[in-house]
Parts: sequence; C-alpha cells; structure tokens
Amino acid sequence: MANRPNLSDAELEVLKALWDHGPATVRQINSTLQGRGRRWAYTTVATLLQRLQAKRAVAVDPSAVPHVYRAALTRDDLLGERLKAAADELCDGRAAPLVLTLVQSHRFSPEELARFRQLIDEQRGRSRPAKRPGQSGG
Repeated sequence: MANRPNLSDAELEVLKALWDHGPATVRQINSTLQGRGRRWAYTTVATLLQRLQAKRAVAVDPSAVPHVYRAALTRDDLLGERLKAAADELCDGRAAPLVLTLVQSHRFSPEELARFRQLIDEQRGRSRPAKRPGQSGG
C-alpha cells in the first residue's frame, strides 16, 4: 500500500466520515458531511468515493442496492504511511525525530502516557539479545 496515490483534502473528509460512522451509502455519507458543514452535491460525494475506491482506500459492496461503501484503509494505516513518508522526506528515514517532536509539543493524558510506557517496555524486550543456555541473568 506504500504506492497509494495521495488523498486530496476532500477525499480525506469522505474517508473520515466512513471511519467515524462505518459503512454507508452515498446519501448517508453526504448527510454526515452536511452535518460537518460540507454542502456537496450527491454526485460530488459519489465521485469522491469512486476516486477513493480507485486508490484502494474504500471498498464497495456491489451486490447491495444502493451501494454501501466502507473504509478499506484504517486511520492507523494512513497515519503510518504518512509518518513513514515524513520520516523519509525530513529525517532520512529515522522515526525518532518525529516521535520526539510530537512528544515535546503535546500534552498527553495519564492513559496515553501509560500506553507509551507499555510500548517502550515492549520495544526494550524485543531489542535485548536472547539469553544463551547457561547464561546467568544480571
């Protein structure tokens, strides 16, 4: 999926509507977008969904009438793709500068901090060399 074409701002808005509300018809998606202040014609939303389908970001159930669209790309997948691209472009492929900048410039809840600690502990466990038989712990 690394070769996915970039998503336009309008396509991203449609994808966010699918992430937030789950599978939906063009009419339902348009209604959600109108609730967010977007006044697009039905045909505009249908065109955006077709583009997203061509980019493998949404899938459609062609057997359903009217067609029901669902996100084929998760928010986490897109975030990962974009962060990797930013790391490649701005940091010679290194993720640490991105992570450090995010951590330094945001406030996090105790729950988020606990999750970060858990991830760091898991990462430490993976980076330790495996003990050989007969090797004592220290």
